[in-house]
Amino acid sequence: MDDLAATLDAVWRIEGPRVVATLARMTGDLSEAEDLAQDAVAEALRVWPESGVPRNPGAWLTTVARRRAVDGWRRRAALDERHHAMAHQLEQDDDTAWAPIEDDLLRLVFTACHPVLAREAQVALTLRVVAGLSTTEIARLLLSSVPAVQQRIVRAKRTLSEARVPFEEPDHTEWSARLSAVLTVIYLLYTEGYAASAGDRWVRRDLAQEALRLGRVVGRLLPGEPEIHGLVSLMELQSSRFAARTDRHGDPVTLAEQDRRLWDRTQIARGIAALERVDELGRGRGPYALQAAIAACHATAPSFAATDWERILVLYDALSALVPGPVVRLNRAAALSMTEGGLEPALAEIDRIDAEGSLSRSHLVASTRADLLLRLGRTAEARGQFIAAAELAGNDLERAWLQARAASLEFGSS
Repeated sequence: MDDLAATLDAVWRIEGPRVVATLARMTGDLSEAEDLAQDAVAEALRVWPESGVPRNPGAWLTTVARRRAVDGWRRRAALDERHHAMAHQLEQDDDTAWAPIEDDLLRLVFTACHPVLAREAQVALTLRVVAGLSTTEIARLLLSSVPAVQQRIVRAKRTLSEARVPFEEPDHTEWSARLSAVLTVIYLLYTEGYAASAGDRWVRRDLAQEALRLGRVVGRLLPGEPEIHGLVSLMELQSSRFAARTDRHGDPVTLAEQDRRLWDRTQIARGIAALERVDELGRGRGPYALQAAIAACHATAPSFAATDWERILVLYDALSALVPGPVVRLNRAAALSMTEGGLEPALAEIDRIDAEGSLSRSHLVASTRADLLLRLGRTAEARGQFIAAAELAGNDLERAWLQARAASLEFGSS
Protein backbone atom coordinates (compact mmCIF):
# COMPACT_ATOMS: atom_id res chain seq x y z
CA MET A 1 0.00 0.00 0.00
CA ASP A 2 2.90 2.34 0.73
CA ASP A 3 4.23 1.74 -2.80
CA LEU A 4 0.81 2.45 -4.26
CA ALA A 5 0.46 5.65 -2.25
CA ALA A 6 3.86 6.79 -3.51
CA THR A 7 2.89 5.93 -7.08
CA LEU A 8 -0.42 7.76 -6.78
CA ASP A 9 1.36 10.77 -5.30
CA ALA A 10 3.72 10.84 -8.28
CA VAL A 11 0.77 10.48 -10.67
CA TRP A 12 -1.03 13.35 -8.98
CA ARG A 13 2.04 15.57 -9.15
CA ILE A 14 2.17 15.11 -12.91
CA GLU A 15 -1.49 14.71 -13.89
CA GLY A 16 -3.37 16.45 -11.05
CA PRO A 17 -3.39 20.03 -12.40
CA ARG A 18 -4.65 18.88 -15.81
CA VAL A 19 -7.28 16.65 -14.24
CA VAL A 20 -8.60 19.55 -12.15
CA ALA A 21 -8.44 21.89 -15.15
CA THR A 22 -10.45 19.48 -17.29
CA LEU A 23 -13.04 18.98 -14.54
CA ALA A 24 -13.29 22.71 -13.95
CA ARG A 25 -14.11 23.22 -17.63
CA MET A 26 -16.79 20.52 -17.41
CA THR A 27 -18.41 21.72 -14.18
CA GLY A 28 -17.70 25.43 -14.35
CA ASP A 29 -16.77 25.38 -10.66
CA LEU A 30 -13.20 25.16 -9.37
CA SER A 31 -14.05 23.97 -5.86
CA GLU A 32 -16.34 21.24 -7.20
CA ALA A 33 -13.63 20.17 -9.63
CA GLU A 34 -11.12 19.78 -6.80
CA ASP A 35 -13.59 17.79 -4.69
CA LEU A 36 -14.37 15.46 -7.60
CA ALA A 37 -10.68 14.94 -8.30
CA GLN A 38 -9.99 14.02 -4.67
CA ASP A 39 -12.92 11.58 -4.73
CA ALA A 40 -11.32 9.96 -7.76
CA VAL A 41 -7.99 9.70 -5.94
CA ALA A 42 -9.74 7.98 -3.02
CA GLU A 43 -11.35 5.56 -5.48
CA ALA A 44 -7.93 4.84 -6.99
CA LEU A 45 -6.59 3.90 -3.55
CA ARG A 46 -9.46 1.41 -3.27
CA VAL A 47 -9.38 -0.04 -6.79
CA TRP A 48 -5.76 0.04 -7.97
CA PRO A 49 -4.40 -2.48 -5.41
CA GLU A 50 -6.50 -5.15 -7.17
CA SER A 51 -6.66 -3.91 -10.75
CA GLY A 52 -3.22 -2.33 -10.95
CA VAL A 53 -2.28 1.17 -12.08
CA PRO A 54 -4.00 1.93 -15.41
CA ARG A 55 -1.91 2.69 -18.48
CA ASN A 56 -3.32 6.25 -18.58
CA PRO A 57 -3.90 7.16 -14.91
CA GLY A 58 -4.87 10.76 -15.71
CA ALA A 59 -7.65 9.56 -18.00
CA TRP A 60 -8.80 7.06 -15.36
CA LEU A 61 -9.01 9.71 -12.65
CA THR A 62 -10.88 12.11 -14.90
CA THR A 63 -13.35 9.45 -16.05
CA VAL A 64 -14.15 8.42 -12.47
CA ALA A 65 -14.57 12.05 -11.45
CA ARG A 66 -16.85 12.78 -14.40
CA ARG A 67 -19.09 9.85 -13.53
CA ARG A 68 -19.29 11.00 -9.93
CA ALA A 69 -20.28 14.45 -11.14
CA VAL A 70 -23.14 13.02 -13.20
CA ASP A 71 -24.29 10.75 -10.35
CA GLY A 72 -24.21 13.65 -7.92
CA TRP A 73 -26.27 15.91 -10.14
CA ARG A 74 -28.86 13.22 -10.79
CA ARG A 75 -29.23 12.46 -7.08
CA ARG A 76 -30.11 16.02 -6.22
CA ALA A 77 -33.75 16.57 -5.39
CA ALA A 78 -34.25 19.46 -7.78
CA LEU A 79 -31.96 19.47 -10.77
CA ASP A 80 -31.98 22.71 -12.69
CA GLU A 81 -31.75 22.83 -16.47
CA ARG A 82 -28.05 23.61 -16.34
CA HIS A 83 -27.21 20.42 -14.47
CA HIS A 84 -29.48 18.37 -16.74
CA ALA A 85 -27.66 19.72 -19.79
CA MET A 86 -24.21 19.21 -18.29
CA ALA A 87 -25.00 15.66 -17.20
CA HIS A 88 -26.34 14.85 -20.65
CA GLN A 89 -23.25 16.28 -22.35
CA LEU A 90 -20.87 14.36 -20.11
CA GLU A 91 -22.71 11.11 -20.77
CA GLN A 92 -22.43 11.69 -24.52
CA ASP A 93 -18.66 12.15 -24.35
CA ASP A 94 -16.38 9.22 -25.09
CA ASP A 95 -14.67 8.34 -21.82
CA THR A 96 -11.81 6.61 -23.60
CA ALA A 97 -10.91 9.67 -25.67
CA TRP A 98 -9.73 11.81 -22.78
CA ALA A 99 -6.30 13.39 -22.97
CA PRO A 100 -4.78 16.38 -21.18
CA ILE A 101 -5.88 19.53 -23.01
CA GLU A 102 -3.30 22.29 -22.89
CA ASP A 103 -5.87 25.06 -23.20
CA ASP A 104 -7.70 23.79 -20.11
CA LEU A 105 -4.67 24.40 -17.94
CA LEU A 106 -4.08 27.86 -19.34
CA ARG A 107 -7.76 28.63 -18.94
CA LEU A 108 -7.46 27.64 -15.29
CA VAL A 109 -4.51 30.01 -14.87
CA PHE A 110 -6.51 32.90 -16.33
CA THR A 111 -9.49 32.06 -14.12
CA ALA A 112 -7.39 31.97 -10.95
CA CYS A 113 -5.83 35.29 -11.97
CA HIS A 114 -9.22 37.00 -12.23
CA PRO A 115 -9.12 40.71 -11.24
CA VAL A 116 -11.77 40.05 -8.57
CA LEU A 117 -8.92 38.56 -6.50
CA ALA A 118 -6.04 40.44 -4.91
CA ARG A 119 -2.63 39.76 -6.45
CA GLU A 120 -1.41 37.70 -3.47
CA ALA A 121 -4.55 35.55 -3.65
CA GLN A 122 -4.24 35.11 -7.43
CA VAL A 123 -0.70 33.84 -7.15
CA ALA A 124 -1.26 31.57 -4.14
CA LEU A 125 -4.41 29.99 -5.60
CA THR A 126 -2.85 29.35 -8.99
CA LEU A 127 0.29 27.81 -7.56
CA ARG A 128 -1.84 25.55 -5.37
CA VAL A 129 -4.32 24.44 -8.03
CA VAL A 130 -2.35 24.65 -11.26
CA ALA A 131 1.08 23.66 -10.01
CA GLY A 132 -0.10 21.37 -7.24
CA LEU A 133 2.41 22.92 -4.84
CA SER A 134 1.92 22.44 -1.12
CA THR A 135 1.17 25.45 1.07
CA THR A 136 4.63 25.02 2.58
CA GLU A 137 6.26 25.26 -0.85
CA ILE A 138 4.13 28.28 -1.77
CA ALA A 139 4.97 29.99 1.53
CA ARG A 140 8.68 29.58 0.81
CA LEU A 141 8.30 30.97 -2.70
CA LEU A 142 6.30 33.96 -1.48
CA LEU A 143 8.46 34.51 1.63
CA SER A 144 5.31 34.17 3.70
CA SER A 145 3.94 31.94 6.46
CA VAL A 146 1.98 28.74 5.86
CA PRO A 147 -1.16 29.95 7.74
CA ALA A 148 -1.20 33.17 5.70
CA VAL A 149 -0.99 31.23 2.43
CA GLN A 150 -3.72 28.83 3.54
CA GLN A 151 -6.05 31.71 4.34
CA ARG A 152 -5.36 33.38 0.99
CA ILE A 153 -6.28 30.21 -0.88
CA VAL A 154 -9.47 29.60 1.11
CA ARG A 155 -10.60 33.21 0.66
CA ALA A 156 -9.72 33.17 -3.04
CA LYS A 157 -11.87 30.08 -3.71
CA ARG A 158 -14.74 31.59 -1.77
CA THR A 159 -14.46 34.87 -3.67
CA LEU A 160 -14.46 33.16 -7.08
CA SER A 161 -17.48 31.09 -6.08
CA GLU A 162 -19.45 34.03 -4.70
CA ALA A 163 -18.60 36.16 -7.74
CA ARG A 164 -19.67 33.28 -10.01
CA VAL A 165 -16.52 33.66 -12.06
CA PRO A 166 -16.86 31.42 -15.15
CA PHE A 167 -14.17 28.90 -15.99
CA GLU A 168 -13.33 30.16 -19.42
CA GLU A 169 -10.64 31.93 -21.35
CA PRO A 170 -11.31 35.65 -20.93
CA ASP A 171 -12.09 37.86 -23.87
CA HIS A 172 -8.91 39.24 -25.41
CA THR A 173 -9.84 42.70 -24.12
CA GLU A 174 -9.42 41.35 -20.57
CA TRP A 175 -6.04 39.70 -21.10
CA SER A 176 -3.95 42.76 -20.25
CA ALA A 177 -5.67 43.10 -16.85
CA ARG A 178 -4.62 39.55 -15.96
CA LEU A 179 -1.34 39.29 -17.81
CA SER A 180 0.93 40.52 -15.02
CA ALA A 181 -0.48 37.99 -12.56
CA VAL A 182 -0.32 35.19 -15.14
CA LEU A 183 3.36 35.92 -15.81
CA THR A 184 4.08 36.06 -12.07
CA VAL A 185 2.53 32.63 -11.62
CA ILE A 186 4.47 31.15 -14.55
CA TYR A 187 7.68 32.69 -13.20
CA LEU A 188 7.15 31.29 -9.69
CA LEU A 189 6.16 27.91 -11.10
CA TYR A 190 9.39 27.85 -13.06
CA THR A 191 11.36 28.99 -10.01
CA GLU A 192 10.05 26.03 -8.01
CA GLY A 193 10.97 23.69 -10.85
CA TYR A 194 14.44 25.20 -11.26
CA ALA A 195 15.33 24.91 -7.55
CA ALA A 196 12.73 22.98 -5.56
CA SER A 197 11.99 24.52 -2.17
CA ALA A 198 11.09 21.17 -0.61
CA GLY A 199 11.27 17.44 -1.24
CA ASP A 200 14.20 15.23 -2.14
CA ARG A 201 14.95 16.59 -5.62
CA TRP A 202 17.11 19.61 -6.37
CA VAL A 203 15.40 20.17 -9.72
CA ARG A 204 11.78 19.47 -10.71
CA ARG A 205 12.03 19.49 -14.47
CA ASP A 206 8.35 18.60 -14.87
CA LEU A 207 7.32 21.91 -13.28
CA ALA A 208 9.96 23.90 -15.14
CA GLN A 209 8.96 22.40 -18.48
CA GLU A 210 5.27 23.06 -17.79
CA ALA A 211 6.03 26.69 -16.94
CA LEU A 212 8.03 27.07 -20.14
CA ARG A 213 5.22 25.48 -22.15
CA LEU A 214 2.65 27.86 -20.65
CA GLY A 215 4.94 30.81 -21.35
CA ARG A 216 5.27 29.82 -24.99
CA VAL A 217 1.47 29.48 -25.32
CA VAL A 218 0.89 32.93 -23.80
CA GLY A 219 3.58 34.30 -26.12
CA ARG A 220 1.62 33.00 -29.12
CA LEU A 221 -1.57 34.54 -27.76
CA LEU A 222 0.02 37.95 -27.17
CA PRO A 223 3.05 38.20 -29.47
CA GLY A 224 3.27 41.98 -29.06
CA GLU A 225 3.88 41.87 -25.28
CA PRO A 226 7.65 42.13 -24.69
CA GLU A 227 7.66 40.83 -21.12
CA ILE A 228 6.21 37.51 -22.23
CA HIS A 229 9.18 37.02 -24.55
CA GLY A 230 11.47 38.20 -21.76
CA LEU A 231 10.11 35.53 -19.44
CA VAL A 232 10.33 32.84 -22.11
CA SER A 233 13.92 33.91 -22.80
CA LEU A 234 14.77 33.64 -19.11
CA MET A 235 13.27 30.17 -18.83
CA GLU A 236 14.95 28.93 -22.00
CA LEU A 237 18.36 30.17 -20.87
CA GLN A 238 18.05 28.79 -17.35
CA SER A 239 16.74 25.46 -18.63
CA SER A 240 19.73 25.10 -20.92
CA ARG A 241 21.87 24.31 -17.85
CA PHE A 242 19.72 21.51 -16.38
CA ALA A 243 22.00 18.69 -17.51
CA ALA A 244 24.92 20.28 -15.68
CA ARG A 245 23.18 21.46 -12.50
CA THR A 246 23.34 18.10 -10.73
CA ASP A 247 25.96 15.36 -10.60
CA ARG A 248 25.31 11.67 -11.17
CA HIS A 249 24.09 11.34 -7.57
CA GLY A 250 21.61 14.20 -8.00
CA ASP A 251 23.60 16.57 -5.79
CA PRO A 252 23.75 20.27 -6.74
CA VAL A 253 26.62 21.55 -8.87
CA THR A 254 27.41 25.25 -8.53
CA LEU A 255 27.60 27.49 -11.58
CA ALA A 256 31.34 27.82 -11.17
CA GLU A 257 31.80 24.03 -11.25
CA GLN A 258 29.37 23.15 -14.05
CA ASP A 259 30.62 21.42 -17.19
CA ARG A 260 29.55 23.90 -19.83
CA ARG A 261 29.85 21.26 -22.52
CA LEU A 262 26.61 19.84 -21.12
CA TRP A 263 24.69 23.07 -21.66
CA ASP A 264 22.02 22.90 -24.36
CA ARG A 265 23.23 25.29 -27.05
CA THR A 266 19.99 25.00 -29.03
CA GLN A 267 18.02 26.15 -26.02
CA ILE A 268 20.49 28.99 -25.45
CA ALA A 269 19.93 30.10 -29.04
CA ARG A 270 16.17 30.08 -28.49
CA GLY A 271 16.62 32.15 -25.35
CA ILE A 272 18.80 34.71 -27.12
CA ALA A 273 16.27 34.91 -29.98
CA ALA A 274 13.43 35.57 -27.54
CA LEU A 275 15.46 38.36 -25.90
CA GLU A 276 16.14 39.86 -29.32
CA ARG A 277 12.39 39.78 -29.92
CA VAL A 278 11.93 41.94 -26.80
CA ASP A 279 14.32 44.54 -28.20
CA GLU A 280 12.68 44.41 -31.64
CA LEU A 281 9.36 45.44 -30.08
CA GLY A 282 11.07 48.69 -29.01
CA ARG A 283 9.38 49.17 -25.63
CA GLY A 284 12.37 48.57 -23.42
CA ARG A 285 13.30 45.69 -21.17
CA GLY A 286 11.16 44.90 -18.16
CA PRO A 287 12.09 42.81 -15.10
CA TYR A 288 11.89 39.43 -16.86
CA ALA A 289 13.89 40.62 -19.86
CA LEU A 290 16.56 42.09 -17.58
CA GLN A 291 16.85 38.78 -15.73
CA ALA A 292 17.07 37.07 -19.11
CA ALA A 293 19.89 39.43 -20.10
CA ILE A 294 21.75 38.42 -16.92
CA ALA A 295 21.19 34.76 -17.74
CA ALA A 296 22.46 35.43 -21.27
CA CYS A 297 25.72 36.79 -19.83
CA HIS A 298 26.27 33.47 -18.10
CA ALA A 299 25.07 31.40 -21.06
CA THR A 300 27.43 33.04 -23.54
CA ALA A 301 30.52 33.25 -21.29
CA PRO A 302 33.16 30.71 -22.36
CA SER A 303 33.99 30.03 -18.70
CA PHE A 304 33.00 31.13 -15.23
CA ALA A 305 36.16 33.22 -14.92
CA ALA A 306 35.43 34.96 -18.23
CA THR A 307 31.93 36.06 -17.20
CA ASP A 308 31.27 39.78 -17.70
CA TRP A 309 30.48 40.57 -14.07
CA GLU A 310 30.61 44.33 -14.63
CA ARG A 311 27.82 44.08 -17.18
CA ILE A 312 25.84 41.85 -14.85
CA LEU A 313 26.14 44.49 -12.12
CA VAL A 314 24.76 47.13 -14.49
CA LEU A 315 21.83 44.87 -15.34
CA TYR A 316 21.15 44.24 -11.64
CA ASP A 317 21.16 48.00 -11.03
CA ALA A 318 18.52 48.40 -13.75
CA LEU A 319 16.53 45.51 -12.30
CA SER A 320 16.70 47.01 -8.79
CA ALA A 321 15.30 50.27 -10.13
CA LEU A 322 12.24 48.45 -11.52
CA VAL A 323 11.64 45.83 -8.82
CA PRO A 324 13.60 46.69 -5.69
CA GLY A 325 13.68 43.85 -3.21
CA PRO A 326 15.96 41.79 -0.98
CA VAL A 327 16.37 38.85 -3.39
CA VAL A 328 17.53 41.15 -6.20
CA ARG A 329 19.91 42.87 -3.77
CA LEU A 330 21.26 39.53 -2.59
CA ASN A 331 21.91 38.37 -6.15
CA ARG A 332 23.54 41.70 -6.95
CA ALA A 333 25.80 41.30 -3.93
CA ALA A 334 26.87 37.88 -5.16
CA ALA A 335 27.73 39.40 -8.54
CA LEU A 336 29.54 42.32 -6.87
CA SER A 337 31.73 39.84 -4.99
CA MET A 338 33.06 38.59 -8.32
CA THR A 339 34.38 42.00 -9.38
CA GLU A 340 37.77 43.38 -8.43
CA GLY A 341 37.69 44.63 -4.84
CA GLY A 342 34.03 43.69 -4.50
CA LEU A 343 34.23 40.89 -1.98
CA GLU A 344 34.20 42.95 1.23
CA PRO A 345 31.53 45.43 0.00
CA ALA A 346 29.37 42.48 -1.05
CA LEU A 347 29.67 40.92 2.39
CA ALA A 348 28.68 44.22 3.99
CA GLU A 349 25.59 44.41 1.77
CA ILE A 350 24.60 40.87 2.71
CA ASP A 351 24.91 41.81 6.38
CA ARG A 352 22.57 44.76 5.79
CA ILE A 353 20.02 42.55 4.04
CA ASP A 354 20.19 40.06 6.90
CA ALA A 355 19.71 42.79 9.51
CA GLU A 356 16.53 43.97 7.78
CA GLY A 357 14.99 40.53 8.35
CA SER A 358 12.94 40.30 5.17
CA LEU A 359 14.67 37.03 4.23
CA SER A 360 14.67 35.56 7.73
CA ARG A 361 12.78 32.46 6.53
CA SER A 362 15.16 31.83 3.64
CA HIS A 363 18.47 29.96 3.67
CA LEU A 364 19.81 32.06 0.81
CA VAL A 365 21.40 34.80 2.95
CA ALA A 366 23.39 32.35 5.06
CA SER A 367 24.47 30.20 2.13
CA THR A 368 25.60 33.22 0.09
CA ARG A 369 27.45 34.67 3.06
CA ALA A 370 29.13 31.30 3.64
CA ASP A 371 30.54 31.26 0.12
CA LEU A 372 31.94 34.77 0.50
CA LEU A 373 33.47 34.03 3.90
CA LEU A 374 35.08 30.92 2.50
CA ARG A 375 36.67 32.93 -0.30
CA LEU A 376 37.99 35.36 2.31
CA GLY A 377 39.61 32.51 4.17
CA ARG A 378 37.32 32.86 7.20
CA THR A 379 36.71 29.13 7.37
CA ALA A 380 35.18 28.80 10.83
CA GLU A 381 32.64 31.52 10.10
CA ALA A 382 31.85 29.99 6.72
CA ARG A 383 31.24 26.63 8.37
CA GLY A 384 28.81 28.22 10.81
CA GLN A 385 26.92 29.88 7.99
CA PHE A 386 26.65 26.63 6.05
CA ILE A 387 25.17 25.03 9.17
CA ALA A 388 22.73 27.94 9.59
CA ALA A 389 21.71 27.69 5.93
CA ALA A 390 21.13 23.94 6.26
CA GLU A 391 18.81 24.51 9.23
CA LEU A 392 16.65 26.84 7.11
CA ALA A 393 16.70 24.85 3.87
CA GLY A 394 13.39 23.18 3.06
CA ASN A 395 14.77 20.92 0.34
CA ASP A 396 16.13 17.65 1.77
CA LEU A 397 18.82 17.29 -0.88
CA GLU A 398 20.01 20.86 -0.56
CA ARG A 399 20.04 20.57 3.23
CA ALA A 400 22.27 17.49 3.04
CA TRP A 401 24.53 19.25 0.53
CA LEU A 402 24.93 22.28 2.81
CA GLN A 403 25.63 20.02 5.77
CA ALA A 404 28.27 18.20 3.74
CA ARG A 405 29.93 21.49 2.84
CA ALA A 406 30.00 22.44 6.51
CA ALA A 407 31.44 19.07 7.46
CA SER A 408 34.18 19.40 4.84
CA LEU A 409 35.57 22.53 6.51
CA GLU A 410 37.98 22.33 9.40
CA PHE A 411 37.62 24.67 12.36
CA GLY A 412 39.76 27.73 11.97
CA SER A 413 40.06 31.29 13.17
CA SER A 414 38.11 34.12 11.55
